[in-house]
Amino acid sequence: MPRLDPDRPFVPVRFAVLTVSDTRTVADDRSGDTLASLIEGEGHQLAARAIVPDDKAAIVRTVTGWIEAGIVDVVVTTGGTGFTGRDVTPDAIEPLFDKRMEGFSVVFHRLSYEKIGTSTVQSRATAGLIGATFVFVLPGSPGACRDAWEGVLKPQFDYRHRPCNFVEIMPRLDEHLKRGG
Repeated sequence: MPRLDPDRPFVPVRFAVLTVSDTRTVADDRSGDTLASLIEGEGHQLAARAIVPDDKAAIVRTVTGWIEAGIVDVVVTTGGTGFTGRDVTPDAIEPLFDKRMEGFSVVFHRLSYEKIGTSTVQSRATAGLIGATFVFVLPGSPGACRDAWEGVLKPQFDYRHRPCNFVEIMPRLDEHLKRGG
């Protein structure tokens, strides 16, 4: 049964939030605001935040820039996960994954199904590792962002969460890079 271990300290993690949208601005980025509020509300650091258009090159440039600068442990994107012509976030991010996190999509869709039913199949939410950085690609609705945070990200980025969590494995994520493959 999942639980918080009171004998373990809280360890803040550095997050970046990327909103992918042709229409959102800082003034009306509700999904980005939701994620930023949830991240900071739990005591984590919002190390970076940006809005880019639905453009593969802009998405890749922003995400890889944050990762290469070493300023984040986790990138969360919101928007561009649907099936229309401009929905390109998974297409931009998935080729960058060194390791895919299949379980994230499964759990996210299970949580989403409980709230919106079969409409969850219209999202290509995905996650994986780029080097030693976790990357989560979420739909562009505040509700979907909240569901992903509450149902997956919040517990997994809390070092006190048992039986296991992402924070405790973070120091070992780049072992494959140190071994040369």
